[in-house]
Amino acid sequence: MEQRICVNFAFPVHFTQDLFAERNPVFVETVSRLERDKRHRVVFVIDDNVAAAHPGLIPSINRYFTAHAEGLELIAPPTLVPGGEGVKNDIAHVLGLVELVHRHGVDRHSFMAIVGGGAVLDMACFAAAIAHRGIRAIRIPTTVLAQDDSAVGVKNAINLFGKKNFIGTFLPPFAVLNDSNFLTTLSHRDKIAGMAEAIKVALIRDRTFFQYLEANRARMAQADMEVLTHLIRRSAEIHMNHIRTSGDPFEFGSARPLDFGHWAAHKMESLTQNRLRHGEAVALGMAMDTRYSVKAGLLSPNQSERIISLLQTLGFRLWEDELLSRDEMGNLEVLQGLREFREHLGGTLHITLLRDIGDGVEVNEMDEALVLESIHWLRDRYERHAQGTGARAATMVSG
Repeated sequence: MEQRICVNFAFPVHFTQDLFAERNPVFVETVSRLERDKRHRVVFVIDDNVAAAHPGLIPSINRYFTAHAEGLELIAPPTLVPGGEGVKNDIAHVLGLVELVHRHGVDRHSFMAIVGGGAVLDMACFAAAIAHRGIRAIRIPTTVLAQDDSAVGVKNAINLFGKKNFIGTFLPPFAVLNDSNFLTTLSHRDKIAGMAEAIKVALIRDRTFFQYLEANRARMAQADMEVLTHLIRRSAEIHMNHIRTSGDPFEFGSARPLDFGHWAAHKMESLTQNRLRHGEAVALGMAMDTRYSVKAGLLSPNQSERIISLLQTLGFRLWEDELLSRDEMGNLEVLQGLREFREHLGGTLHITLLRDIGDGVEVNEMDEALVLESIHWLRDRYERHAQGTGARAATMVSG
């Protein structure tokens, strides 16, 4: 006996400004898109960093719900949670939101609207997924990385046992609402870090997009808003298209073809105790796998140089001492990332490398000797680059 179930998921991704301006219909129309003649109950979870950077946000939400009271009901005052990766390291935050759902009678036809960076979205969407087996989650990402990548996906998770995203679920959001105004208060570091995922998806899927990024590297390094908004939209489109057409949006197989550079990135986040932003770790992981692609005979050195040069121009630091950290048995700790990457999905190891810019290729094994050579190459290049920068600075001072 066999039973086959097919379920269609659809969720809009909107790009807007001043989401909670009373005249902006995007939020209320999004919430009402399936049931027009109803007053919809909503609870908000907000990244405390965002609330501090936008002190008018909560008053604006209150005014918005008052102005649209015929279609919206604010269940409770917004709940603030810590921003940053640390919020994913403590399951107490998840349980706190589940208790919030219980206390206020939030049901499966109510909404949890989550305003924050990728870590807060990950944690709160996990809570929404497990309460009542799934509450409608509206993602309102506030960082470059969340808007151009993570928020438009279907995954959520928190970290456990020192492993990135060890427990989580697949739950497509009810909607994703990107408000570019949130980006204006980000630190320069966070703006740049968020660009890594756009570079990643350009490298493995879209040569023309990479050429655009390469041509606009100076404006990217200054976090020019016009370039930034285009980068976010195109990156989100490519990620969404993959999820829609891959045939494996819930990763039933063993491959994660959008995760170029991520096997090392996830481990480096852990090894540096999250000193590295996710995007910074991805940039480092991409640099390592780009060089590995050359060592493996897949990618030309000239193409590799274009990639490394772009990352350096944006200010990414392509070396961390933890790359050479060893455990008590003398094993290179970053290599544990390969085992954890395979373990996460099971089955055969799948790592995305580069055959050309815009052309990713899947391999099923990594030569650990070549990985170590790639790490040493990064160290040597970083030291030469640092010496050259120091020499130029000394020349400018003496001149």
